[in-house]
Amino acid sequence: MESNKKYWKGLEEYKNTPDFVENNKNEFAEPLPIEDVLNEAGLSTVTPRRDFLKALGFGLGAVTLAACQTAPVHKSIPYLVKPEEVVPGIPNYYVSSFNGQSVLVKTREGRPIKIEPNPNAGAFNRGTDAQAQASVLDLYDVSKLKAPVLKDAETNWAEIDKFVQAELNKAQASGKKIRIVSSSVSSPSTKAVVADFTTAYPTTKHVQYDAVSYTGIIKANENSFGKAVIPKYNFDKADLIVSFGADFLGTWISGEEFTAQYVSNRDHKSLKAGKMSRHFQFEAGMSLTGTNADTRVPVKLSEEGPALIALYNAITGNALAGAALPNNVTADKALKLIAKELLQNKGKSLVVSGSNDVSTQILVNAINSAIGSYGTTIDLDNPCKRYAGNDAEFAEFINEMSRGEVAAVFFLDTNPAYDVANAKGFTDGLAKVDLKVSFSDRRDETSTLCNVIAINNNYLESWGDANAYEGYYSIVQPTINPVFNSRQAEESLLIWSNGPVKEYYQYVRNNWEKSILPALGKTWQDVLQKGVFASALKPAGTYTFGLSLTAVIPSIINNSKALAKDIELQVYESIPMRDGKHANNAFLQELPDPVSKVTWDNYIALAPKFAKELGFKEFDIVSIKDDKGYEIELPVLIQPGQAQGTASIALGYGRTKVGKAGDNVGKNAYPFVSFTNGTSKYATTVKLTGTGKTEELAQTQTHHSFEGRNIIREATFTEYKKNPAAGSGNDHAKHKTYDLWDKFEKPGNNWVMAIDLNACTGCGSCIVACNVENNIPVVGKDEVRRRREMHWLRIDRYYSFNVEGESHAEEAHGAHGNGINSVSKEKEIAHLDNLDNVSVVHQPMLCQHCDHAPCETVCPVLATVHSSDGLNHMAYNRCVGTRYCANNCPYKVRRFNWFNYWNDSRFDNYLNNEFTQLVLNPDVTTRSRGVMEKCSMCIQRIQAGKLQAKIEKRPLKDGDIKMACQQACSANAIIFGDGNDPDSEVSKALRSERIYYVLEEINVQPGIGYMTKIRNTDTTVQA
Repeated sequence: MESNKKYWKGLEEYKNTPDFVENNKNEFAEPLPIEDVLNEAGLSTVTPRRDFLKALGFGLGAVTLAACQTAPVHKSIPYLVKPEEVVPGIPNYYVSSFNGQSVLVKTREGRPIKIEPNPNAGAFNRGTDAQAQASVLDLYDVSKLKAPVLKDAETNWAEIDKFVQAELNKAQASGKKIRIVSSSVSSPSTKAVVADFTTAYPTTKHVQYDAVSYTGIIKANENSFGKAVIPKYNFDKADLIVSFGADFLGTWISGEEFTAQYVSNRDHKSLKAGKMSRHFQFEAGMSLTGTNADTRVPVKLSEEGPALIALYNAITGNALAGAALPNNVTADKALKLIAKELLQNKGKSLVVSGSNDVSTQILVNAINSAIGSYGTTIDLDNPCKRYAGNDAEFAEFINEMSRGEVAAVFFLDTNPAYDVANAKGFTDGLAKVDLKVSFSDRRDETSTLCNVIAINNNYLESWGDANAYEGYYSIVQPTINPVFNSRQAEESLLIWSNGPVKEYYQYVRNNWEKSILPALGKTWQDVLQKGVFASALKPAGTYTFGLSLTAVIPSIINNSKALAKDIELQVYESIPMRDGKHANNAFLQELPDPVSKVTWDNYIALAPKFAKELGFKEFDIVSIKDDKGYEIELPVLIQPGQAQGTASIALGYGRTKVGKAGDNVGKNAYPFVSFTNGTSKYATTVKLTGTGKTEELAQTQTHHSFEGRNIIREATFTEYKKNPAAGSGNDHAKHKTYDLWDKFEKPGNNWVMAIDLNACTGCGSCIVACNVENNIPVVGKDEVRRRREMHWLRIDRYYSFNVEGESHAEEAHGAHGNGINSVSKEKEIAHLDNLDNVSVVHQPMLCQHCDHAPCETVCPVLATVHSSDGLNHMAYNRCVGTRYCANNCPYKVRRFNWFNYWNDSRFDNYLNNEFTQLVLNPDVTTRSRGVMEKCSMCIQRIQAGKLQAKIEKRPLKDGDIKMACQQACSANAIIFGDGNDPDSEVSKALRSERIYYVLEEINVQPGIGYMTKIRNTDTTVQA
């Protein structure tokens, strides 16, 4: 029997519902808003026939003029004394750091406008994550406070200093405790400032906690090996990776770094060398990492512990209790296979767990010790320093406040009133503290409870440093003077502790010149120019696990039994929102979740079969209640791949005091987190109750359909080794093609792109980079629902599974090619079971810059034309918004600008104020209402690269020009360059046997080639 693999974007397309068919038949769901245009111009919408031509002429003229005048005109004032380092029109770059990632900050005329990865950072961060790309918008956030606040009134810094120092003196005299509460601090200089403050006020203690905790790993390593650290994980040295709920390509510890490591064993270069790692993922909810696994096995949260015990037994030959998985035959079978492979790959394997339970992590340590991971794939001697939070210390801090023992507390980069499980206990205790100082930049959930808000600088206005890993240091330097009357938190602490140095810049420099630079053999000038330094790594030691697991196993078994009593809820960090600190960032709110493609909301994810058993349909609003009495209402999302009997909700939403964009978006899931046995737990049990209400989520995924055409191509690693062209279609004879277009030579450059589907993880960093670089507007939840998102680059997520049998394959072809129409109850149930074991492919989709572009032939005003160097251009001034080009585009990558998003009050979450518009890239036109727009292949970067080469009187070199999406990608999945240069990286990539072109059968000759997806599933476990 033949196995036919079908691909589908979402359940609407899979089921081929009438709504889906109708929406995709009617590509533009709503007509052009001509009435609005006429009303704005002061004309009646009821136009007499004799005035038709006059009105029509005005309408077209108004749209055309609107396209020409895209921004208000401001008179400029020239420099009286021009700064030496600023040349108008030429960008300046400064090295800095964001969350431990060393970055370059691009500034124009003194304005930071773009974040890029620092090329000096090496393997530690080859790209950036979406948070870093979007962070530049936070600098210009109008929701921030403009001045410090004392007792709910704006004041000046002199009054703040006078009040705080007086209160600190009282606290010192009373003998009560002083606490500095922060998220994990990796900055050596900040730690030194806290130490100096503690010297001045000896009752001070620094309490670190993280909204999403890693205390379990830290405590487990302390118990197992005497090292209270998070190890340095080396995914690039692992031939076999087994993950239990750790989203290491997304939010777990250091996603952008792990992505670069992981892909180095799976991309086109690795495959060419005949090497590919193998990845198993066991998890309850479908994560970004799970979508990239070679084999993904859904397991309930209560089954993760027993699965680890079973794996340990199979590896070591022990017979520890609690290893039974009676209801998951697939997982049981997979674990036996994995145990054999781990033993075959000793020293070249890695097992990780996303659990924050100490006992679970101790068991993981025992497994890694048994397979020889320490000293190779796990390094305890050069540990990660990004996270150092201690859940037990923070819980004790709440107890201290409740007992009235704390006289003063300072909150730095933390918001416990929002993101701790015991928020009520925290707020009740805080009310008993006399001096409450927040260094927040806005009135957030915690700072509104404080009597002092000493507003902190944005990182782009700050001095500082970071020490993300042992021996790895990066600098933070300001790229702009403080926009508001803010002051760096460290400088405030220096002033209040009456130290000899009050200026934080001098303090940082002194600290580097005294403690860091001598070992590196560098100068302060070197630091400011390069931005990042790494000393020689210590030898990674081998560690043997010698503890007894007798006390550990009962704890794991008890946790599993407690979860198995009801619906098992997992709360997790989503890729866009993470822990919610940047909830007011509209770029992140509109970034689609890589798996669900939902924007501007969180939801409760349920498996299709489980939702049907519970009687819920997609978008039904349900009440979710835990045993502590916390209750919220969220819409249901039907999620293929979700484990039966489980549900998932993203953290980071439900902010109530963050700003215009983020207030009241989604619901807060932090209260579902519990604190037991010294750590925070992110799994619990809940009851679900229908409310009878519905709310449509704003998803981007099924707004376009390829009507069942063959646009995803994949093969197994075994097939690839036999034939490198396997799955690509390049090993078949091509049919003869006929052209309606003349052929033209491209004598200069021929700009093309290659995208490696094996490298792309679907993280979305490229989407945000494209938004920032190209001034792409955010449209908001309601407009996304109407299929009006403006993203020039999208990442399509496709599900698939094998449909066995020819007759079944025929049934898989619905009216539009790939709806799977059930013909019986038995087959419907079979389909629902199959949806538990779907595989996923991520495909970046942007304008393909076709040589025979169908959009160009239908434009009545020649707004879209082809250039001599292979690019499809858009002339916004010519476009009158007919949308013929979008209708004729087979890839559906053109966007129509329905509204003037820049200054329409309906889009008050973004760039409709002059201050926030400072983030705009002056090299890219802002588009007005009524024009088409799409990927320009960063034409401004191409021109800048050409100009730089011309100034330096040299030919353009490969790598001189990088697209915004390409530069942000940690996986190096996007390769851009000159196709006329046979030695360019893109030319070499496009000569790969794996290259295919999407919809090449219609002969539009796209300029972007895709490399076939390869899965290492030689012995994939089937249910």
